Order: sequence, then C-alpha cells, then structure tokens
Amino acid sequence: MLKLSQQEQDFRDEVRAFIAAHLPADIKYKVDNNLLLKKSDHVRWQKILHEKGWFAASWPEEYGGKNWSAVQQYLFDQENALAGAPFISPFGVNMVGPVVYTFGNQAQKDAYLPGILSSDTWWCQGYSEPNAGSDLASLKTPARRDGDEYVINGTKMWTTQAQYADMMHMLVRTSSAGRKQEGISFLCVDMKSPGISISPIVTIDGLHHTNQTFFDNVRVPVANLIGAEGDGWKIARFLLEHERGAIADTAAKSRALAAIRARLRLLEADGMNKDRLLQFKLRTAELDAQTLALIAMEQRYLTEWQKRSAHPAEAAALKVRGTELQQTISVLVADLHGPYKMAYDAAYIDRGEMPENRSPAQEASGGGHLYLYGRCASIYGGTNQVQRNIIAGSRLR
Repeated sequence: MLKLSQQEQDFRDEVRAFIAAHLPADIKYKVDNNLLLKKSDHVRWQKILHEKGWFAASWPEEYGGKNWSAVQQYLFDQENALAGAPFISPFGVNMVGPVVYTFGNQAQKDAYLPGILSSDTWWCQGYSEPNAGSDLASLKTPARRDGDEYVINGTKMWTTQAQYADMMHMLVRTSSAGRKQEGISFLCVDMKSPGISISPIVTIDGLHHTNQTFFDNVRVPVANLIGAEGDGWKIARFLLEHERGAIADTAAKSRALAAIRARLRLLEADGMNKDRLLQFKLRTAELDAQTLALIAMEQRYLTEWQKRSAHPAEAAALKVRGTELQQTISVLVADLHGPYKMAYDAAYIDRGEMPENRSPAQEASGGGHLYLYGRCASIYGGTNQVQRNIIAGSRLR
C-alpha cells in the first residue's frame, strides 16, 4: 500500500475537512443517490475548488496550478469521491489543458487555459468516429488546408457533453500519406462555428449523455492547431494514457461498497431471510477483496508513474479491472432492491430532486441508473477487448 509522509497525511486531512465543509448538500445528494449531474452541478463545485486554489492544482504554477505531486492529486481524487463530491469533468482540466501547456504555443496557452481554470469554457472531446472507436488510428474526418484555415467535413461519435460544450478538442486527418497514425493532427474547434450540428444519442438508461457531432465545411483557423501537423497521434497517446489510468476510480467503488453495507444493515433490521442476507454479505465481502486488490494495483501504478517507469499495459490493466469491478458492484446494488430494480424511472433520475419521502421505485432507480449507464464503462476509453490486446502484445510476448 502507498506509504504517506506526515505532510501527505496532513494534506489528506485538510482536503477531507474542506470538502465536508463546502460541498453543497444538493449536489452530494445527487451523487449519493446516483442521480444525473448537470453541467451546472459540475461548474458550481469546480468554481468552489478554483476559489480554494484546488482546481487544476496538479498543473504547473506558471499556468495557474499548484504543482501538486502525483500523490497529492491521487489523495485529492480519493477524498473527493469518498465524500460524494462530483467527479471533475475531465475534458478541459485533465485532457486538453495539459495538452495545451505541454504542446501549445504561448498564444494558445493565453487563449485556452484561463477559461479551463475558471470553468467558464466547457470542452468536449472529438476522437471516436462511426468506424474508428478503439481503433482510433482509423479515423477519417479530413481537415483540408485552405489558406489560413482548415475545412472540416465528417462526423464524430460518442461526443459526451457536446450539447453543453463551448469548445471541442478533436483529432482530424490532415494527410493520408504514410502510416495511418502519421496523418493525424490535433485541433481546437469553437462549437459555435457554422456547419457544426449535434444529434443527441439517448443511452440505455434513457438519458442524454452523449452525441453524434457533424461537420459540414466547418472552417477552423490554422492557429488552432496544437503542435505541428501530424503530431495528433503523439498527443492522443499522451492524453489517453492518463485517462485510462484514472478510470480505476477506486474511491468511488469504496464509497459504493460502504453504501451497500449500510443497506444490508437496514435489510437485516427489517428481518430479511437469513440465508438470502448471507448471500449478499458474501458477495459484498468478495467485492471488498477485489477492491482492495485494485487499490493495490492503482497505487503500484502511481509509484511507477512517479519514477517514470510505468508501462502502458499497466494503465490498460487498471482500465479493464476497474470497469469490470464497477459493473459487478452495480449488479449487486440493483439486486439489493429486489423486484423494485425493474421499476426504473429515468425522468426521476434526470430531475435529480430531493423528495422528502421517496417511493421504493424511486429509491431503486438510482441503482438502476448505476447499472444501466455502467454498461458503457467497458467501452469508453478504449474497449476492454482492445486493452487486453495491448496487455498481451506488450507483456506476453
């Protein structure tokens, strides 16, 4: 397990106390009950963190961060999730922000970083296409150079939060010569540009999280190109390795298991059949053990990452194991509601209200949402099948 210095333990305690004192009750209620978080919920919490100086705190100080160590960022993420605070929307602060300050020029840093820090500019990611998801190098959306602009035609799939976004960071094909990875470039695109249209995709939970985004002769200034033409694949790998490592999200799993144990105590007090109760307790104990193993994997990866010796296969393993465990936990959460787990109310999840007395069906709907939306966890960030290929290709040769 991760050994913390006294300074790191004090930092963790400070984070825990701050979140307990400043997390809005209505937002915590939504997280605790698996209700849909809106953009306004994320922005409100992120602005609270920004005022404290803890939003984008792992960024270098010269760009508005606190230069947090990897351990500090890990401890903050753990305490944030354990307390029932919203996850930090990653597309700006964790994805395009580090790309801009690592690969961008000064004009781009000045243009993009302040809006990310303040959460006044909302970003989405344009990577996947109808025939290029986990095989990202197969993307086809072309960006044709026309003077000082690129002209984009094509479509992007699964653009989460595009309905809210002010900007998109996207991968486009600027050349078809050479290896398919060599002709990919990284662009920042204003979502108000003429020719962009968004088609909602309603997922299996009956809610609108993601979209298909279309580009019809969309003109983007060449000044919005991050790095050089053809640098897109290098930048995407830089970004995706960080994303996949974070998908383990062990604190959220620990919080979910604590909620399961609390429900089991209620069911026991209500006189649940002892044999059935024992089955649920055994399933919970097994998931506790699996979560502890995942935490050990996560902390080992963190240690190796700090030493710059982490291997991409380790991030892939965390992604696979973390999402599988997330889905297994969601099955148990749903099962604990018995027949009410079939009474899923998407409208109630979308409203995210705090009723004084919830019906059993409404109470079970939170578990239903965790289960239904959780089906996509083994797909986003690169499907688990592809991650297993990465592991096998690099570790089992």
